[in-house]
Amino acid sequence: MNSTTEKKFNNKLEKKWSLRLIQVAAIFGFIGTYMGSQMAGTMDYALRPIHAHILLVGWLSVFAWGIFYRLYTIKYKKLVTAHGILSLVGAIGLTTGMWFYNLNPFNMNDTFVLIYFIVGGSILLIAFALFAVITFFTEKDY
Repeated sequence: MNSTTEKKFNNKLEKKWSLRLIQVAAIFGFIGTYMGSQMAGTMDYALRPIHAHILLVGWLSVFAWGIFYRLYTIKYKKLVTAHGILSLVGAIGLTTGMWFYNLNPFNMNDTFVLIYFIVGGSILLIAFALFAVITFFTEKDY
């Protein structure tokens, strides 16, 4: 294989995760902006922290990770998959956990809601730490 073909083959996993992350980020972006427009329309800003986390974690961070994987090739491919899974589970877990914690719309057990919220945030924290490590394992393109 020549170097161009080899590079394209090696970057396939990153492209797959890039698209997945950007698609989920787009959903978060829609939800966050919809919440913002609802809050503005009703003049009720009680959900402001959830709205902010949906946009910052779900839209901005997940989108940035997707762009990163589109631009860079990572030496250790299993890290890409691990980070992708952790980032999606963590972003969804944290934001839904905040929603459950603040509103408890399904009247769930308070202990379950608290643990769900903490676990979602902890998984997201691990995803951020893993991403920091991954940035040091990119392949040089020059």
